[in-house]
Amino acid sequence: MKRRKFIHKILTLATVSKTSGGILFTQAEKTQMIKTRTNNPNLKTILDTWEGTPVDQDGRFMNHEFPFIHKLGTAFKWMTTKNPQKQFKKEDTWQLEVIKNDTFLTEPQDMIVWLGHASFFIRLNGKQILIDPVLGKIPATKRHSELPISPEKLQNLDYILVSHAHYDHCDKDSLKLLQSQNPKATFLTGLKMTDLLRKWIPNNEIQEAGWYQQYQTKDDLEIYFLPSRHWSNRSLGDVNERLWGAFVLKSKDKTIYFGGDSGYGSHFKEVAALFPNIDVAMIGAGAYSPRWFMSPNHQDPEHAVQAFNETNAKVMVPFHYGTFDQADEPLSEPEQILKQLEKDGKINQTLKILKVGEQLLV
Repeated sequence: MKRRKFIHKILTLATVSKTSGGILFTQAEKTQMIKTRTNNPNLKTILDTWEGTPVDQDGRFMNHEFPFIHKLGTAFKWMTTKNPQKQFKKEDTWQLEVIKNDTFLTEPQDMIVWLGHASFFIRLNGKQILIDPVLGKIPATKRHSELPISPEKLQNLDYILVSHAHYDHCDKDSLKLLQSQNPKATFLTGLKMTDLLRKWIPNNEIQEAGWYQQYQTKDDLEIYFLPSRHWSNRSLGDVNERLWGAFVLKSKDKTIYFGGDSGYGSHFKEVAALFPNIDVAMIGAGAYSPRWFMSPNHQDPEHAVQAFNETNAKVMVPFHYGTFDQADEPLSEPEQILKQLEKDGKINQTLKILKVGEQLLV
């Protein structure tokens, strides 16, 4: 969406949410305070000291660290401030490389396949999983990378994971298609998401978890919901009414961490303490500029690497860049910076920059 149109929307509505970019706008700055804590009483909590997911004085979920909501003036400042990278961004012709290949759907090996943005296909312990499937366009935002396969081929899925309600992670058309093609798949998500998902998923099982809770799964596959530093909404009136978060998938031999949408925080060290042998960590590394505005919600490549190092994982897979243009940085910049950080020895273990559709065996 062009900035001029966006500013017009701000002036018209007074309170605006750019749902595809992960930015929260309110008319006045407000400090959230914990009033109560909650979880799903039917699920196991894995952190003994955890009292439950925090809820503020208005009944809205809040980050357990750095609780904050942007005021409208801050958002307006970003929209009216010149982007210093505007010309470079305009001339940037870089695109994600896409491998058009559907063989991963029928091959037996455990693997991770990036489908673009935050969407991943995972096979672990023989079970087929999708995370944050967005299989087409999203409102007001152009898609810059193709899918590696036809969405109609995404069948025989066991679990579909939805990290939070933002449009670039929770897409109505994609979820409606997937539930029709996968009537036995179980949907796993955060607290208070069922009311939204049930509109599109009338029959499949839906499990919602609080942070540090374990879903009820079978076949020697464990899936957990963990904190991320972010927020949630679908419209102007439901800010933070539904929980956001990250996932850990664990088999007998392998552990995979999906960090979700997140600013930097101590939760990455907490992941390492709870899961000391992470094989692959998928870490968001895009939609971060300008930092003074975006840092509560998204990580730049430097913070993404710091987060990865603190998870003590063996392989870093960056995501959340190259598919949707959601911030001031050029689409090519995250990958360029990550490669330079690797060259400079800043990454403790292995950086694996995936092509869309590429298989990473685990």
